[in-house]
Amino acid sequence: MAYSRPDPENRLYGDLAWAWPLISPPETYVEEAETFARTIREGSSIPVTTVLHLGSGGGHVDWRLKRDFEITGVDLSEAMVGLSRRLNPEATYVVGDMRTVRLGRLFDAVLIHDAIVYMLTEDDLRACFETAFAHLRPGGVMITYVEAEPSTFVQNRTTASTRGGGDVEIVFVENDYDPDPSDTWFETTFVYLIRRDGKLTIETDRHLCNLFPVPVWTENLRAAGFRIEETTFGHSEFPEGLTYPMFVCTKPEATSAE
Repeated sequence: MAYSRPDPENRLYGDLAWAWPLISPPETYVEEAETFARTIREGSSIPVTTVLHLGSGGGHVDWRLKRDFEITGVDLSEAMVGLSRRLNPEATYVVGDMRTVRLGRLFDAVLIHDAIVYMLTEDDLRACFETAFAHLRPGGVMITYVEAEPSTFVQNRTTASTRGGGDVEIVFVENDYDPDPSDTWFETTFVYLIRRDGKLTIETDRHLCNLFPVPVWTENLRAAGFRIEETTFGHSEFPEGLTYPMFVCTKPEATSAE
């Protein structure tokens, strides 16, 4: 019998959002953002000035991208949008659902970063790609990548990091667990060991993430109207040899703008 899907907590995007700049500071995203910027330029057949970032989170990727592009970010979390606006006052941020938001304008490029892991059904995944397509100028490029897939998933993968600022230190523990390999989602549990002036508080937080095979991504990207090229995304902090499948998706220039 299939394991019933619990309700996620997603406290990182609510009452614990304040911790995000300490846990994962903007400077740790420079390498990643520079890869995105280079891929956007190389993949687009038109000059790229404007970028729509769907699922922009706390704006840490945008902190680097804004040097090269005019950024508009969309995120479902009001708390994360607040962080983004403080970090990147030059950019524009909108509270919205990347499955349904419509901004009434076109962009030269669209980025869908790691927030896409929260698309738990194929319908949600397709809706996100349709949003990207609807906002993309013909000839422009959309990039996204697959952070977890069944063939490379590691049961009970656990990582920990320690960072802090001022009188606050946070040990951040992350554990991935798939209770039922026959379905297409897994649990990520966060544990926060928060010390303020040495006094410990322990918080926990559950997130549910998708686990689709790569063909599911390609099928839904094509169904949304994109032409796709599959490549890989790597990072110097990844274990040796680890890369993620990344898609460089273009909107045909003959397609009418929506």
